[in-house]
Amino acid sequence: MITIKSAREIELMRKSGRLAAQTLDMIAEHIKPGVSTEELNTLCHDFIVSHGAYPAPLNYKGFPKSICTSVNDVVCHGIPDKKHILKDGDIVNVDVTALLEGFHGDTNRTYYVGTPSEEARKLVEFTEKVLHEAIGIVKPGMHVGDIGHLIQTRAEAEGYGVVREFTGHGIGRGFHEAPSIPHYGNPGKGPKIRKGMTFTIEPMINLGKPDLHVLSDGWTAITNDGKISAQFEHTLVVTDTGAEILTLSN
Repeated sequence: MITIKSAREIELMRKSGRLAAQTLDMIAEHIKPGVSTEELNTLCHDFIVSHGAYPAPLNYKGFPKSICTSVNDVVCHGIPDKKHILKDGDIVNVDVTALLEGFHGDTNRTYYVGTPSEEARKLVEFTEKVLHEAIGIVKPGMHVGDIGHLIQTRAEAEGYGVVREFTGHGIGRGFHEAPSIPHYGNPGKGPKIRKGMTFTIEPMINLGKPDLHVLSDGWTAITNDGKISAQFEHTLVVTDTGAEILTLSN
């Protein structure tokens, strides 16, 4: 069931979304060669808790950490680990969700570790750009499939693979609510978008093919061909004429 949020609920989601974005702002300076993904997890956990919120991934369906750190060929849901040391040329996605006053704010960014390769830079820049292009077309009366169609056609035109197994999602009091927001699809298909809906768009774009598999830990998804993957995510609310991003830091 798709929930339409009230003005009060949207205001609370602005607060949780702002905190999630501020967490990503905070962690940026710590992402450098020689730092472990466990250190990033600790810093984000402490920051979120210090602001009176809870890091929603922690213990969610058994997930053991407070954020996801997905490095290079890890598509999503990478588990922070003190043994995983970032090195120059890596890319790392940091995915945070703050639960504040009963509502979730979910956002992620892909960062460069040191100096990226040219192909990594192009992939990361494209992924962020296509997210904002997709947000830009959201308005009441359109369909979920219109969002996925834009992302898929733009990515495939660049020779990139679009991940199918993981999608954006409704969000609010629940971490994951209806509807699912695939990053591929056909225009005019899927649920109709209405004012007051809140959901994430979070394309996962692979340098190579879209195929992936999940490791034995039950979480870490990696590309089958070993090529890198990038992702960006925002939580948004549908307005009268478009969409407002709720995961902005100011």
